Amino acid sequence: MNPSNPSRRDFLQTLLAGSATLALPCDLRAGTDRKRTRPNVILVMTDDQGYGDLGVTGNPVIRTPHIDAMARRSAQMANFYVSPVCSPTRACLMTGRYNYRTRCIDTYLGRSMMDPAEVTLAEIMRAARYGTGIFGKWHLGDNYPMRPNDQGFEEVLVHRGGGIGQPGDPAGGEGKYTDPILFHNGDRVETKGYCTDVYFDAAMKWIEKCQADNRSFFAYIPTNAPHGPFHDVPEEELAAYKQIDLNNNRFSQEQGHKLPEKGDVDKRARIFSMITNIDQNVGRLFAKLEALELIENTIVIFMNDNGPNGHRYVAGMKGAKCGVHEGGIRSPFFVHWPAALRAGRVSDRIAAHIDVLPTVLEACNIELPAGLQIDGRSLLPLLRGDAVEWPDRTIVIQAHRGDRPVLYHQFAARTQRWKLLHASGFGRERFEGEPQFELYDMAADPLEMKNLAADRPEIVDAMRNKYEEWFADVSATRPDNFAPPPIYVGTPHENPVVLTRQDWRHVEGQPWGASSIGFWVIYVATEEAYDIRLRFPTAEAAGEAVLTIGKTRSTQAFEKGATECLFEKVRLQTGKTQLRAELPAKKGLKGPHKVDVFLR
Repeated sequence: MNPSNPSRRDFLQTLLAGSATLALPCDLRAGTDRKRTRPNVILVMTDDQGYGDLGVTGNPVIRTPHIDAMARRSAQMANFYVSPVCSPTRACLMTGRYNYRTRCIDTYLGRSMMDPAEVTLAEIMRAARYGTGIFGKWHLGDNYPMRPNDQGFEEVLVHRGGGIGQPGDPAGGEGKYTDPILFHNGDRVETKGYCTDVYFDAAMKWIEKCQADNRSFFAYIPTNAPHGPFHDVPEEELAAYKQIDLNNNRFSQEQGHKLPEKGDVDKRARIFSMITNIDQNVGRLFAKLEALELIENTIVIFMNDNGPNGHRYVAGMKGAKCGVHEGGIRSPFFVHWPAALRAGRVSDRIAAHIDVLPTVLEACNIELPAGLQIDGRSLLPLLRGDAVEWPDRTIVIQAHRGDRPVLYHQFAARTQRWKLLHASGFGRERFEGEPQFELYDMAADPLEMKNLAADRPEIVDAMRNKYEEWFADVSATRPDNFAPPPIYVGTPHENPVVLTRQDWRHVEGQPWGASSIGFWVIYVATEEAYDIRLRFPTAEAAGEAVLTIGKTRSTQAFEKGATECLFEKVRLQTGKTQLRAELPAKKGLKGPHKVDVFLR
């Protein structure tokens, strides 16, 4: 085991040497006479939409007719797993590797940045002469060399950080789901319309361009909806849901875990309106593919990034986002590809986000680059219904807050029959005492109703051993495996570099609170004089800002009413260091909201 990647230079040399085979004829369904061309790929992944937030998965209230219809026309994986939170799923998806191998272990505070040496699906497909585009949420690093435009995507329209309404928002775009300020190929752009509509509009326009240029394409559309905040949602859809009873008694079920007696119906209406808007855009996407005569040989994948943002209907399963019971980590996985896959084909084999990369590559007949080792396996034979030998496997899902993964903390290990988990709580960096294992026979008890840990200790021991082997393996991928990657300053790729609280290393106070303090891990690429600007809310009194870079400390006065403070001609030496800025607060010190680092 221990997949470790070649360097980026080695990877590029490998591609130039021809190890990534350009796609050959790809019509894989026996007996068809359709034109044999390599397929396009569209991957739609929603944010915080749960397994039960679709009509096709049994929700009696939500309106998702287009996704429901897509599901009926698709092949599916019935037991598909994702991480319980955003960034870990995205790292697994992009690399085919467990996120603990990629330095991406959490969703903020510098722990949602993926090591730039990781090789992404976009890089491999771009090397195979596919057009590559992303439209929506990246959440694997906002600065060079971790941005999507540094990681294989040639067309990029994204927001920063983990969502609109977070510290990465640009000035003037704070919390704007409607008319959001986004970043197009690295440049700030003001857009018009609701954010989900903007992403799909941009994706479809780019798809049209790819077709005009006779290029196959990979379009990644990871929406930030229905992630909160919920102040700005599609108004027409919200008005319709406000007329419906959305209390939990509307979602009664004969089997499984019961919902609480009452639910937050206003929040639910807002979330459902965002999901229905996504569904409408999926309908528009299929209409566009039909109009462009691309629908037969375009692979369209639909999935979620984790469980629902709140306890609501999840088809009788237990849990929600952040949890490792089924409700927190199960996702639909629909693959629509009329040229090769039979509608209605369903595989019950366990699968996960790490399998998406090898599945897409096999479907496009692109070989995995030599020397690149991954954890996933291609699901294409299962989706086709091939009579293939499919050995059992153990899929491990783990995520929790903190700097480093902790053995046994908030994990689930799943084989085809058994699932072992320790639900110790996502929000804590560690747990106290001995792990309280839960064991479920998923063949007999897919809704996790009966904990068999006390009855089957031999299975607990066997599953625990598999998990421990996995944990040791992913932890040893590279030296200093869990250290966050640095943000580069002083390169021609990004100037100025905008540092936000999304990626700082928190020191004290509430992580994103007004009076919190943190620092950024940076790598200075060019020894030169820099201007460094601190940005902060309007100062209630005059004061003095402190800037510490490595062992060098500087001060700069600012006046009452100031919103920024500039340190000029700060000489930085090349290499890895820390940048910390502090401002006077009512009690002690606080950090700035953003820091701009300009190479003069």
